[in-house]
Parts: sequence; C-alpha cells; structure tokens
Amino acid sequence: MLCKAMKSDEIVTIYMTFADRAEAERIGHALVAEKLVACVNILSPVTAIYPWDGAIQQEQEVAALAKSTAARFDAVAARVTELHSYDVPCIVAWPVAGIAGPYAQWVAQAIG
Repeated sequence: MLCKAMKSDEIVTIYMTFADRAEAERIGHALVAEKLVACVNILSPVTAIYPWDGAIQQEQEVAALAKSTAARFDAVAARVTELHSYDVPCIVAWPVAGIAGPYAQWVAQAIG
C-alpha cells in the first residue's frame, strides 16, 4: 500500500527487480500497454544479497524503474505480483522531489 499522505496525482518512481531481462521486458510492456505506468527503464543486472529459506542468498537480478502516479501504485503492485515469477517481488515507490514540467505533463498524458 502506498503512503496515504501522498496526493493521488503525485508522480512516483517505482523500483522493481526481476529474475531476468525477459521477465522485466514482458512485465514492463504489460504495465505500459495497460497505462499503469508511463515508462519503464530496465537497468543492467544487479547483485542481490538477501536472507531466504534460512540462508543468505546472492543472485543476479534485473532492476527497473517506472514512472507513474501515487494513485496507480496499488494497481501496479497487484499487476506486477500477478505476472512475476517471485513469491515476494520487490516493488517499492518513492515520491519524485523535482521534475521538469514538460516531463510531468508527458507522464500524466501517457497514463491518462
């Protein structure tokens, strides 16, 4: 759940990780096609170190950043969870502290 203190039209960056590039692209395309996000930037593989099943794990993942609004976060999280291969996918959002006006307008238009 997104912090209720945020305005629904506030632009957020959503950080997600995926098992591989193919999964990131498949889910990224779905999110953009369904107008849940304006854009998904898929980043190079990252190394994740985390506790799971009683042991410290280290795996390669693919990270992605998406631009959307606070109002759409719950829908984005639900859709990513539905399409994702992980039992507990990483899906976190934070507010954008500053944004160029034309880009903000484009995000609003792309998901409008």
